[in-house]
Formats: sequence, structure tokens, C-alpha cells
Amino acid sequence: MEELYDQYKALLFTLAYQMTGSAADAEDAVQDVFAKAYDVHPERLEEPKAYLCKMVTNRCLDLQKSARRRREMYVGPWLPEPIRTQPVADTFEMTVVRRDLLSYAMLVLLERLTPTERAVFVLREALGFDYPEIAEMLGKREANCRKLMSRAKSKMGISEEETVVAEAVELEWVSRFLTSLEKGNVDQILSLLTEDVMLVSDGGGKVLAFTRPIQTRDQVARILAGAFEGIKPYYHGKLHSECAHLNGETSIVLRSGDETVAAMFLQRQNGKLSGIYIVRNPDKLTQV
Repeated sequence: MEELYDQYKALLFTLAYQMTGSAADAEDAVQDVFAKAYDVHPERLEEPKAYLCKMVTNRCLDLQKSARRRREMYVGPWLPEPIRTQPVADTFEMTVVRRDLLSYAMLVLLERLTPTERAVFVLREALGFDYPEIAEMLGKREANCRKLMSRAKSKMGISEEETVVAEAVELEWVSRFLTSLEKGNVDQILSLLTEDVMLVSDGGGKVLAFTRPIQTRDQVARILAGAFEGIKPYYHGKLHSECAHLNGETSIVLRSGDETVAAMFLQRQNGKLSGIYIVRNPDKLTQV
């Protein structure tokens, strides 16, 4: 069992995190599954990857029932919890299998899905399971799983032929964007945004954040241009920014001394920003 844990804990955490959007819930799910796996007859673990993924998927489906109720009461937009993906010794969530990790923007879209649709999408698009394997894990027919996948893509605005691989945002590009923010240059920021850009911030009612998405390009640019100066008074002017590797992407982290103030994710389309996601809820920044 220790060998199985060492071999599959990263994969199972990656699955559970994308199913729940929460690192804490994902870690709990994986630990619960391995605790239960000790009582599983060895014959049932002849194909451990599929069996353990099935156990984690079912555990996450249970967790999502209570999570949905909590999110109905959540103040403002709910965004997934960021996780670091640079290797750090002895830290469980750092072992995420990055090649199996969907983009942060895709995780945001997953919130539109039912738990079962989300399970099918993650198992298929992130982890690459075949439909017969997914059907076995979920206790459904293969045809039903294909329909769930089609429905999931429709809800997410993805065509059947479209790839779900996000456009990479290079460190140099992020650094240039960050410089524009720090200078408060509205025109320069505008030049980096698509016409239908959307800004979403998550404060959870605990810190200053917008309670609804901002979808006007000019307004997004002006908000971003004034963001640094606007929140400096809350931190006595001691505010600095840095590029960081979160969720397998180059992101921006805002800090005041040892306190993490915000994590910002950038979604790019045809060379310009189409989505900006800012996590400010301090409960979601513990991994950052």
C-alpha cells in the first residue's frame, strides 16, 4: 500500500483537485481513499490506477454535494483555490502532475457543470481515460458518458472539435503586463486586452473585491491601472508584486511583507488577455 501511495498520490491529488477546485478537499479525499484502500481485497487492486481513480472520483462527487450548498451562500464569485506547482520537498500538493492539470481558466469554466459532467470532463480531458474506463468508474453506460461530455463542452462554450489546451502565457509577456499595471498605464493595458475581456475577483466577503464580474474592456483597464494605488493604503504602502508558478502557469502574486494579498491568473487568446482571475480570499491563499 505504501508503494501504491507513493506511485499514485500525485495523480489522485490532481484528479481530486480538479474535481473540487480545493486543495484542502483534494488532500482529504486522497487520504480518505488510501485509508479505505487498506481494507480492499488485493484482487480488486490488480489495476490500481483505475480502481483508485474510481474511489477518488466517488469521494469527490460526495464532497461536491456539500460544496455546492456552501457556494450558494458565498459572497461574490467563487474561484478555485490556487496551488503552487514548483517542486518543494515534503509538501503534498506540490506533487501535482502538471501534464494532467487543466488551465486555471478551464477550472473556472468547470464550475458551470454538474458534478457528474465535471467528472467525465476531467477524467477524459485531463487524465486521458477512455470512455469505457470512465463508464466503469461512474457506473454508467459508455454512450451516456459521451453525452455527458458533449453537454459539458456545450456549457463551457467549447466546440466538439476544439482543443482544451490553453494558450501559453510566457514569463516575458507576464512581466510586461505587470510593468504596465505598476505604472498605471491605461492605454498600454488596453492594448493588451481583447474586446470581450472579463475580470473576476474572489474575496469571499472577507477582503475588498468585486462582487460580480467586470466585462467592459475600458472599465477593466481602468480598474487594473488603479489597482496597485487603490489598495496600497490598506497595507501602508508596503506592497510588492512578483511572478510565480501557480497551477502550472506563470501567474502574478501580490504581497505585503510576509502576507499574500492576491494571486492573479491570466487567460490569453490570440495574443491578448481574454480573462483575468484574481483570488483575494485569504483562506484560498495559504498554498501560495
